[in-house]
Amino acid sequence: MSTSADAAPATVIPVDEHPASDTRGKAPVATAPPPPPPPPRTFPFFLRNTAKGAAGGCQRALALLDFVLRLCGIAATLVAAVTMGTTNETLPFVTQLFQFRANFTDLPALLFFVIANGIAAGYLVLSLPFSIAGIVRPQATCPRFFLFFFDSVMVAFTSSAASAAAAIVYLAHNGSSRANWVAICLPFDGFCQRISGAVVAAFIAVVFFMVSVLISGLLLRKARI
Repeated sequence: MSTSADAAPATVIPVDEHPASDTRGKAPVATAPPPPPPPPRTFPFFLRNTAKGAAGGCQRALALLDFVLRLCGIAATLVAAVTMGTTNETLPFVTQLFQFRANFTDLPALLFFVIANGIAAGYLVLSLPFSIAGIVRPQATCPRFFLFFFDSVMVAFTSSAASAAAAIVYLAHNGSSRANWVAICLPFDGFCQRISGAVVAAFIAVVFFMVSVLISGLLLRKARI
């Protein structure tokens, strides 16, 4: 007679407490596709990030400002040159020997003023393609160095012409008692008003040139970093 000790060991079958749902005979459940990624934020081309990150957008913005300043500088230098170059006044009364007439060509400083501003306006027109190249490729240093160098020359050129003309305008308004130069703006009022306006426009152009030089220097520094 057999005992419990001689009995074969029982086989234990594990039972899952949470059996999976029976999917036999059922269609697989379709999973929803992941949502598409949000579209990238777009900016105007002069503010887009370049290979160097957000610095490229800043460089494009500065280059665009430089282009706008050049357009304003063209207008200012042309106004200065044309206003001074068309300035002349003849008084309505004459004597037997003299006719009282004032013309910008009578004073070499005013003639130099017209030539200098005409050259500056021509240079600004020629510099526009280089400025556009700086907008398209803000990392390019050759166009920017060209603009930096010649803008610096134009600052000295136009400021010297404007300063010489400003000295003549001062003498025309106030004269010089020590040199026995009389003020001529009382009879030649229209002449003095036009040359004064031309000098103001020239100094505005000088400010545009100075800001352009500053922008070119900043862009060159950022391009080398």
